[in-house]
Amino acid sequence: MQRFIQDLDAAIQFFTELGLILEGRMPIDGEWAGRVTGLRGQRVEIAMMRTPDGHSRIELSRFDAPAIESDHRTAPVNSLGYLRVMFAVEDLDDTLARLSRLGATVVDEVVNYENIYRLCYIRGPEGILIGLAEQLDQQKSRENPMDRKSGVTG
Repeated sequence: MQRFIQDLDAAIQFFTELGLILEGRMPIDGEWAGRVTGLRGQRVEIAMMRTPDGHSRIELSRFDAPAIESDHRTAPVNSLGYLRVMFAVEDLDDTLARLSRLGATVVDEVVNYENIYRLCYIRGPEGILIGLAEQLDQQKSRENPMDRKSGVTG
Protein backbone atom coordinates (compact mmCIF):
# COMPACT_ATOMS: atom_id res chain seq x y z
CA MET A 1 0.00 0.00 0.00
CA GLN A 2 1.14 3.55 -0.64
CA ARG A 3 -0.07 6.56 1.31
CA PHE A 4 0.64 10.21 0.31
CA ILE A 5 1.11 12.68 3.16
CA GLN A 6 2.66 16.04 3.98
CA ASP A 7 4.10 15.48 7.48
CA LEU A 8 6.24 12.38 6.99
CA ASP A 9 7.70 12.54 10.51
CA ALA A 10 4.23 12.46 12.12
CA ALA A 11 3.14 9.57 9.90
CA ILE A 12 6.28 7.57 10.74
CA GLN A 13 5.69 8.17 14.46
CA PHE A 14 2.04 7.10 14.08
CA PHE A 15 2.81 3.85 12.26
CA THR A 16 5.72 3.11 14.63
CA GLU A 17 3.30 3.41 17.56
CA LEU A 18 1.02 1.00 15.72
CA GLY A 19 3.91 -1.49 15.72
CA LEU A 20 5.43 -1.04 12.26
CA ILE A 21 9.19 -0.74 11.86
CA LEU A 22 10.88 1.94 9.79
CA GLU A 23 13.08 0.15 7.25
CA GLY A 24 14.37 3.23 5.49
CA ARG A 25 13.69 6.75 4.33
CA MET A 26 15.03 8.48 1.24
CA PRO A 27 14.34 11.05 -1.46
CA ILE A 28 13.29 9.77 -4.88
CA ASP A 29 13.59 11.74 -8.10
CA GLY A 30 14.90 11.36 -11.59
CA GLU A 31 13.57 10.43 -14.96
CA TRP A 32 13.11 6.74 -14.04
CA ALA A 33 10.81 7.59 -11.10
CA GLY A 34 8.50 9.64 -13.29
CA ARG A 35 8.20 6.73 -15.69
CA VAL A 36 7.01 4.51 -12.83
CA THR A 37 4.32 6.88 -11.54
CA GLY A 38 3.49 8.84 -14.68
CA LEU A 39 4.48 12.08 -12.92
CA ARG A 40 7.42 13.49 -14.87
CA GLY A 41 9.72 15.72 -12.83
CA GLN A 42 8.57 14.30 -9.51
CA ARG A 43 10.47 14.86 -6.27
CA VAL A 44 9.22 12.71 -3.42
CA GLU A 45 10.48 11.48 -0.08
CA ILE A 46 9.46 7.97 0.91
CA ALA A 47 9.57 5.96 4.12
CA MET A 48 9.20 2.18 4.03
CA MET A 49 7.43 0.73 7.07
CA ARG A 50 7.39 -3.05 7.73
CA THR A 51 4.79 -4.93 9.76
CA PRO A 52 6.19 -6.73 12.83
CA ASP A 53 5.74 -10.15 11.22
CA GLY A 54 7.82 -9.03 8.22
CA HIS A 55 5.17 -10.08 5.71
CA SER A 56 3.86 -6.65 4.65
CA ARG A 57 5.12 -3.15 3.99
CA ILE A 58 3.59 0.29 3.61
CA GLU A 59 5.27 3.02 1.61
CA LEU A 60 4.60 6.50 2.97
CA SER A 61 5.23 9.23 0.40
CA ARG A 62 5.53 13.01 0.66
CA PHE A 63 5.52 14.77 -2.72
CA ASP A 64 7.52 17.98 -3.11
CA ALA A 65 6.78 18.16 -6.85
CA PRO A 66 4.60 18.23 -8.80
CA ALA A 67 1.90 20.05 -6.85
CA ILE A 68 -0.73 17.85 -5.17
CA GLU A 69 -3.68 17.23 -7.50
CA SER A 70 -6.35 16.32 -4.96
CA ASP A 71 -6.70 15.85 -1.23
CA HIS A 72 -8.52 12.81 0.17
CA ARG A 73 -7.44 13.22 3.79
CA THR A 74 -10.95 13.78 5.08
CA ALA A 75 -12.80 11.56 2.61
CA PRO A 76 -15.42 9.28 4.18
CA VAL A 77 -14.81 5.54 4.42
CA ASN A 78 -16.99 4.83 1.38
CA SER A 79 -15.06 7.12 -1.00
CA LEU A 80 -13.75 5.66 -4.23
CA GLY A 81 -10.07 4.79 -4.28
CA TYR A 82 -7.74 2.99 -1.94
CA LEU A 83 -7.88 5.29 1.06
CA ARG A 84 -7.65 2.94 4.02
CA VAL A 85 -6.03 -0.18 5.39
CA MET A 86 -6.93 -2.38 8.37
CA PHE A 87 -4.52 -3.74 10.98
CA ALA A 88 -4.99 -6.59 13.42
CA VAL A 89 -4.08 -5.53 16.97
CA GLU A 90 -3.79 -7.57 20.15
CA ASP A 91 -5.31 -4.97 22.50
CA LEU A 92 -7.60 -2.43 20.85
CA ASP A 93 -8.04 -0.27 23.97
CA ASP A 94 -4.29 0.02 24.51
CA THR A 95 -3.69 0.76 20.82
CA LEU A 96 -6.36 3.49 20.84
CA ALA A 97 -4.89 5.05 23.99
CA ARG A 98 -1.39 5.16 22.49
CA LEU A 99 -2.55 6.49 19.11
CA SER A 100 -4.86 9.09 20.66
CA ARG A 101 -1.78 10.70 22.24
CA LEU A 102 -0.60 11.24 18.64
CA GLY A 103 -3.91 12.85 17.65
CA ALA A 104 -5.83 9.80 16.40
CA THR A 105 -9.60 9.87 16.84
CA VAL A 106 -12.21 7.14 16.43
CA VAL A 107 -14.35 7.82 13.34
CA ASP A 108 -17.59 6.78 15.05
CA GLU A 109 -17.38 4.03 17.66
CA VAL A 110 -15.76 0.74 18.57
CA VAL A 111 -18.12 -2.15 17.79
CA ASN A 112 -18.25 -5.79 18.79
CA TYR A 113 -18.87 -8.07 15.81
CA GLU A 114 -20.55 -11.26 17.08
CA ASN A 115 -18.02 -11.58 19.94
CA ILE A 116 -15.40 -12.43 17.30
CA TYR A 117 -13.84 -9.01 16.66
CA ARG A 118 -13.81 -5.54 18.16
CA LEU A 119 -13.49 -3.10 15.26
CA CYS A 120 -13.20 0.59 14.54
CA TYR A 121 -11.83 3.10 12.08
CA ILE A 122 -9.59 5.90 13.27
CA ARG A 123 -8.25 9.09 11.73
CA GLY A 124 -4.55 9.65 12.33
CA PRO A 125 -2.14 12.39 11.23
CA GLU A 126 -3.48 14.37 8.27
CA GLY A 127 -6.68 12.34 8.27
CA ILE A 128 -5.02 8.98 7.57
CA LEU A 129 -7.85 6.44 7.75
CA ILE A 130 -6.94 3.17 9.49
CA GLY A 131 -9.10 0.25 10.50
CA LEU A 132 -8.24 -1.64 13.69
CA ALA A 133 -9.45 -5.14 14.53
CA GLU A 134 -8.92 -7.08 17.75
CA GLN A 135 -9.78 -10.77 17.50
CA LEU A 136 -11.64 -11.75 20.66
CA ASP A 137 -11.58 -15.53 20.27
CA GLN A 138 -8.04 -16.70 19.54
CA GLN A 139 -9.01 -20.33 18.81
CA LYS A 140 -7.56 -21.36 15.46
CA SER A 141 -10.33 -23.91 14.81
CA ARG A 142 -13.04 -21.25 14.87
CA GLU A 143 -15.15 -20.82 11.74
CA ASN A 144 -13.96 -17.98 9.50
CA PRO A 145 -16.83 -15.40 9.43
CA MET A 146 -15.92 -14.45 5.85
CA ASP A 147 -16.51 -18.04 4.74
CA ARG A 148 -19.89 -18.15 6.49
CA LYS A 149 -21.08 -15.01 4.69
CA SER A 150 -20.21 -16.41 1.27
CA GLY A 151 -21.62 -19.86 1.91
CA VAL A 152 -18.21 -21.56 2.04
CA THR A 153 -17.93 -24.23 4.70
CA GLY A 154 -14.88 -25.89 6.06
